Parts: sequence; C-alpha cells; structure tokens
Amino acid sequence: MKEKEHTLSNLLLPYKKQKEVLSISDSSLDLGFPAVRGKEVVAGFSGDDVTSNSGVLLLGLADRRLDLIRSVATALRDRRDPRKIVHSLESLICERVFGIGAGYEDANDLNKLRCDPALKVACGRLPGSDPALASQPTISRLEHSANRFSLFRAAKAMARCVVDRLPANTKEVVLDVDATDDACYGQQQLSLFNAHYDNYCYLPLLLYITGPDGVQRQMTAMLRDGHAHGTTGLRAMLRCAVKLIRARFPNVRIILRADSGFGCAKTIGWCHNLNIEFVLGVSGNSCLHRLSERTQIAASIKHTMLKSWFPRITPEYDEFDYAADTWKTKERVIVKAEVTEKKTWHPDREIIHAKVNPRFVVTTLTNLSPRELYKFYCERGDRENRIKEFKVDLSAGRTSCTDFLANQFRLLLHTCASILMCALQEAAAGTRLAKAQIGTLRLAIIKIGARVTQSVRRIVFRMANSAPEQDVWRHMYLNLT
Repeated sequence: MKEKEHTLSNLLLPYKKQKEVLSISDSSLDLGFPAVRGKEVVAGFSGDDVTSNSGVLLLGLADRRLDLIRSVATALRDRRDPRKIVHSLESLICERVFGIGAGYEDANDLNKLRCDPALKVACGRLPGSDPALASQPTISRLEHSANRFSLFRAAKAMARCVVDRLPANTKEVVLDVDATDDACYGQQQLSLFNAHYDNYCYLPLLLYITGPDGVQRQMTAMLRDGHAHGTTGLRAMLRCAVKLIRARFPNVRIILRADSGFGCAKTIGWCHNLNIEFVLGVSGNSCLHRLSERTQIAASIKHTMLKSWFPRITPEYDEFDYAADTWKTKERVIVKAEVTEKKTWHPDREIIHAKVNPRFVVTTLTNLSPRELYKFYCERGDRENRIKEFKVDLSAGRTSCTDFLANQFRLLLHTCASILMCALQEAAAGTRLAKAQIGTLRLAIIKIGARVTQSVRRIVFRMANSAPEQDVWRHMYLNLT
C-alpha cells in the first residue's frame, strides 16, 4: 500500500511543480475579475515592453519626410553647456511634438511617457537599453529658453517646410488668415480682458496656405495679447510668407482671403506693396448701403413675391467701385443681398420679422463674376474646421506659462504637431480615413497597442492581428516611405 502511494506521488510530482511555477510567475497578476465559464480572470502590469502609441512611428516617418523638427532645432540656439547635455535639442523637440500628436499635450505627461517604447524609437533611441527621454522639468526649461529672434527663425523654418510640401506645378496659392481666442485662467503675461469674448485671453493669429491640391496647411501661428487689433502682426507674417513662397515659385499668384476684421486700409495697402491680390470682407457703412440700395431693393421684392412658392430664394449680387476715405485708390466691391427672417412668438400668433442682410467683399480679382467671387470668399469657412482641430484635437490652448515668450514657443510646438498630423492626413488619401479629422485619425492610427521586442539586429513592434485599420496603416506607411 505504501509502495502504491509513493508511486502515485511520483506521478503527481510534475503537476505539483508546474502548479508551483505558475503560482510564482502569476504572483504579479493581482487584479481579479469575475470568472468566465469556470476560468479565473486576472490582470496585472507585468508584461514585456508594450506600447499603446504605435502610430507615433508614423509621426516619425512624417517628420523625416518633411525634415521639420531638425529644421526647427537648427533655428533655435542651444545655450546649454555641451559637457552637461544628456538630451539634444532635436530629441527634446521630437519628444514634445510627438507627445502632442499622440494626445499628451501637457509636459507633465512626459514623466511617464518618456519610457514608452514607441516614443523612444521615434526619437531615435532603443526601447530597452537606452536611457529614458527627458522629463517635465527639462521640457519646461526648453520652453523658457528661447528668445524672440530664435522663435522667429523657428517659425520661419516651419513655414518653409510647409511651402516645400506644395506641388511642384503650383501656379496659385491662397493665404487664409484668421484670429481666434485662447482663454487664460492664471497670471499669464499679456493676458488681458477682452470684452468681445468676455474673458481674459490671448488672441493668436493663424495663417493657412492652400495650393492646387486643395489641402489647407497651417503655416504658422503668432501669439498676441488680449487687446490686439485684427491686423496686429499681420504685416510681418505676410511679408515672411510671401518671401518664402516666391523663393520657390517666383511667378506664383498669391491671394489673401480674410473676413471683415482684416478688411481695412492697412491690409489693402500691405497687399498692394507686396504685389499680392486679396479678397477681404468689409463692414457695412452708410456709403456702401447707399451704393447697394438698388440690389437690396431687388432682393426685398424677390423675397416678397416668391417666398410663397420657393422656400429658398437665391440672393442678389452686384458690384461697384468704392474707396473709403483712408483708401488710396478705388477698389472693386461685391455685394450680396438677401432677406433673412426672424420669428417671435406671442400667446396668440407668430410674428415674422424680415430684414435685408447685405454683405460686402472688396477684391482685386477681375476674372470672377460677383456670384462666383462671393462663393470663393465663403470657401474660407472650412478654415474654421482646421482651427477647431488645432484648438480641440491638439489642445493648442495650453499656453499656461507665466512668460509670454514661453507660451509663444508652446504655440509653435503645437503648430509643429499640426503640420505633422496634416502630413498623416495627406498620407491617408484614398482610404476611408481620407477626410478624417485629427482626433479621429489619432484614435484609429496612433492609439494602437503593440508588444515590443528587441534583438541584436532589429526592434520588432507586434501589433494585434485584429487591429481594425491595418490596411489604412499600411497605406499610410507606403505613402510616407
């Protein structure tokens, strides 16, 4: 009997050893979940090198294709002691910009993201053996190190990379300029109260360029105080942009397009001096209303006679020459007149208030009819989507430093991330994500988990074989290489 028990214990010995080994190796799986069909479910943070940002590799490819971050790093002056430098200027900017593109807009996020394998590889480091990337204090010192001249050179380098992305057969470009609000909630320098936005804020000025391919690309962004006029900083921005464009395309036609906040004598004079054309909105005044009186009357008659049969009545268009007292010459002005209705409710009836709503546009273009020209002017509305992407998807409003120049540097870093994400959007052309906004593209392409292994000769990122956008990922990779 004892011999049988001894034999049975010998047979069970491998199972006991295996169970003991499993219990030791699973000791780090300390998170228990409800069992599934009798099997225990546990979890823990004990895996190999794993990343949830595999798409940062594509951002690295886009940067190498544009040569963007190297150009920005070259434009900045590194004042650090070379003997004490651990992280190069290019590596710091790569880490910060790639982090913004991946959705980590705060420098504090880099305290843990600095060890992410995908981010390290995209910044030119080995995932395991090389030291971690820079932490938040180092990034903050970087943001406070640049002066206004270095920031100007960095902005110029970004704009040059964007111009280089235009097709080689470019004969006409459209520059869209607009201002937006950046709310401030601390003691930021030059954050002033703006009654229009009812808040303490900055008023950044954003410049976009559109080539023959129809892609709106952000060229640069300028941070301005909360009381800045619409045209503040516009002259220097236009002068630099026009110089860069004509350096590559000497005979290109340049058109400035902006809303009525920029339709003034200063902007018109600058456009004439730079030899560029313009399509600018103009605020209405008594003289413009008098010159367009016939068009407004025609719109009112059409609305009165046809509103019962046609729910949507086309506006009336006309043109005339006009020069304000501050303008040097007469310019072509387009007017669009339509009747808008506003409903008010009373206890016993509904009252409809009709009002003529004229809009005015001043331009130097002569090859378009008034209707076509106003349609061209309205195409600037798509820029609002690009500004929304910049502010919401890339969190460009994180200008929370006390120093104004540090906030300008942050705005340029977010602009750099916007340029790279635009390159990813272009690489997705021809796929179902061709028109995806930055937030959607980030979730589908960048936020992909992978197991990272490193051998003597290569680094392997093994993404899930069930990833939903594998074909798009491969398509973008081929377009970026």
